[in-house]
Amino acid sequence: MKKRIVIKVGTHVITDGGKLCAFRFEKFVEFLSLLMDKYEVILVSSGAVAMGFSKIKLDKKVLSNKQALAAIGQPYLIRYYNEFLQKYGKFGAQILLVSDDFDSRKRTKAARDAINTLLKNGILPIINENDTTAVEELVFGDNDQLSAHVTHFFDADLLVILSDINGYYDANPKEDKNAKLILHVDAINESNLYENANVGSEFGTGGIVTKLKAADFLLKNGRSMFLASGFDLTDAKNFILDGKHSGGTLFASKK
Repeated sequence: MKKRIVIKVGTHVITDGGKLCAFRFEKFVEFLSLLMDKYEVILVSSGAVAMGFSKIKLDKKVLSNKQALAAIGQPYLIRYYNEFLQKYGKFGAQILLVSDDFDSRKRTKAARDAINTLLKNGILPIINENDTTAVEELVFGDNDQLSAHVTHFFDADLLVILSDINGYYDANPKEDKNAKLILHVDAINESNLYENANVGSEFGTGGIVTKLKAADFLLKNGRSMFLASGFDLTDAKNFILDGKHSGGTLFASKK
């Protein structure tokens, strides 16, 4: 039986200046295809708002505009995924979730059953938060934490977050040239979960804090997370496909 993994990709990785970055997107989908040959893969993908903004320029600070942009952009995002996946004889299916879906056993089971059926038939579930109906703070607010819940509630062994940062450092590498990458983290200091998040791009909603919160949730639930660059997939490929931990940060309990 294949292991199940969740891949989460950030807006900043697959877009550039609010538009799809075709080069990085194609490399990422090629990577997904390789993973699907070895694992059961669930994708959590950001990018709907950026896709919508590429079609119509609305002020993203206005909630209703952001909801509209997500509604416009989500179909384009899924279309692009399927256009590129088709090159490898694969295709994906859209699943939109909100935080309430994990508070209801009935709704969680319904989503799990659908995902299990898709995976059994070799189809890539492509999950995003339903930004059009999930308003204010009754939401995850970022796909890092959504992907952590997907990993836990849909029985995956590992969450892989591909971001514009290549791992977790002992200091901010943008401010401290001596900052060192931490390869393995088995516990997260509570104080680090309440720092101000630095969002990677104007279309993104995450930052290192949201990633730490995702990792903390998984560690407390006996699961693991790997954080690596989505711009250069070398570390992710080495770790997931070849079992070599040469870069990126693994958040996992010590055995």
